[in-house]
Amino acid sequence: MSVSVDISWKSLNKHGEELCGDKVEILKTKDSEIVILADGMGSGVKANILATLTSKILGTMFLEGAAIESCVETIAKTLPVCKVREVAYATFSILQIFHNGEAYLVEFDNPQCIFVRDGKIVDYPYEERVIEGKDIREYRFNVRLKDCFVLMSDGVIWAGEGELMNLGWTWKDMADYTLKCTKQTLSASRLAAMLSQLCDDLYGNKPGDDTTVAVARVIERRIVNIFTGPPTHKEDDERVVRDFMKQEGLKVVCGGTSANITSRVLKREIVTSVNYADPTVPPTAAIEGLDLVTEGVLTIGKSLGLLKRYEQDEFDEAFFDELDADNGAAKLAKLIIEECTQLNLFVGKAMNVAHKNSNLPFDLSVRMNLVEQLKECVEHLGKAVNIKYY
Repeated sequence: MSVSVDISWKSLNKHGEELCGDKVEILKTKDSEIVILADGMGSGVKANILATLTSKILGTMFLEGAAIESCVETIAKTLPVCKVREVAYATFSILQIFHNGEAYLVEFDNPQCIFVRDGKIVDYPYEERVIEGKDIREYRFNVRLKDCFVLMSDGVIWAGEGELMNLGWTWKDMADYTLKCTKQTLSASRLAAMLSQLCDDLYGNKPGDDTTVAVARVIERRIVNIFTGPPTHKEDDERVVRDFMKQEGLKVVCGGTSANITSRVLKREIVTSVNYADPTVPPTAAIEGLDLVTEGVLTIGKSLGLLKRYEQDEFDEAFFDELDADNGAAKLAKLIIEECTQLNLFVGKAMNVAHKNSNLPFDLSVRMNLVEQLKECVEHLGKAVNIKYY
């Protein structure tokens, strides 16, 4: 079994602070995916620096194959010690999931990871070790599809001390709520948003501490293929459609000319939708064998706007309402956020006749710029991107 990991995280800054004292780092190796959550001591600038240094050092050393002993020793010796508490640096959790299903989790002073499997909270056995005088928990296990992990900073557990609820919110309460949420959604991004929103509510929207949740869900490899823009040479029309259609995964065509080319080569009719709720987004269409057919530049641009908001941690209930909207831009963004581990782009480089003969302010450079922005944004979301030009 080869698995992929759907990863998302969300942070709340301590009330009154511009910077978050927690830091999440997501790394990929050729055979694994790694999530690091570091919680810097205190809050504000100092905590942010400590957490950033910790996550960067751990990430760099892990990628180079260093043992956890070396990582902790380096952290202990590199970061300053608080003169009052005589405690150094930051707390951290590191989760590494290999594509063959093996997994490794190490925790230092962060709340224990919540692990959900088959609708239940599971307790994994762990080994306790002392490294450089620090108590470390280490777990080694195998994952299954749909397993869910939630890493968190201690601000999550302190949320019960907020204005709404001084009843001693506990790790178990958080675990029970996580279990409830996993029955409503399979999306790491939605789960992270739901858990973060609960913490914010418990704090009365004034977090008393930096509060971060990082969600990792074990999923199957999912590929999304997008064909947009006519090829430079008309004789390449058939080649691009054949290359596009033979790919594994979901198939999306963006652009009227691209849809016409696909329809002609496949000898399948285009059926345009007459029902569309948002007048700012052109209507979608349907071609047998394709998962989504949309207009081109406008739709990609609006979809990119949603993806950038998500990339910048600006996702909440209102964002997901927009993502669930019945229009081409939302559907495209939703596919990439929730249904994609790898994006393949098939991009034609010809000037679009429809643009040339209109008053629209588009030219080839606009489409190419959108494609480059899309590539960059999706890669920042931790997904692989391949582009083939025609």
